[in-house]
Amino acid sequence: MKVSSPRFVTSAFNPAGYPDHHLREVAFVGRSNVGKSSMINKILNHKKLARTSSQPGRTQSINFYNIDNRFFLVDLPGYGFARVPDRVKKEWGHLINDYLSTRSSLAGIVQIVDARHKPTADDRLMVDWLRETGLPTIIVATKVDKISRGQQQKQKNIIYQTLELEDEMDFCFFSAKTGEGKDKIISFILDVTAG
Repeated sequence: MKVSSPRFVTSAFNPAGYPDHHLREVAFVGRSNVGKSSMINKILNHKKLARTSSQPGRTQSINFYNIDNRFFLVDLPGYGFARVPDRVKKEWGHLINDYLSTRSSLAGIVQIVDARHKPTADDRLMVDWLRETGLPTIIVATKVDKISRGQQQKQKNIIYQTLELEDEMDFCFFSAKTGEGKDKIISFILDVTAG
């Protein structure tokens, strides 16, 4: 995918802040510190478009990125970060739920988990919810460069079992460092935003 001028459009803290446009959107959802912003930067070949932070829980808004006026990528707040106050967690939960439930331009979801760990209860809840919506979804396990080739099949089995995934479910490993999995994610995005 050749991208010439991706641009950050806005950060929304409630539905009134969502941009008004006619393009399709693909949302990136996952726990805090799972690498959503790094993934967006890598698939767009843009080092600093989506802001990354070494401190989990920093993304507190829904961030919208216009990709060459073809479609939008949407970075949702990370969920499940323990050091965030319960009040803030609840606000994020409402924000994520409102967006996923009501956004008519939403065409697909990139659900991100950490390849190194068993998916959490929050991951499981999100996947169950996405399954109910029927939205096209790809499950992406990030940071795969941090585990050995021998561990990958074992971790994939754990992810499939924990999230109760079907064999035909869209799934890939991803590394923001090496680019592994990038092509499959791009293919998913182009498929769901076509038309």
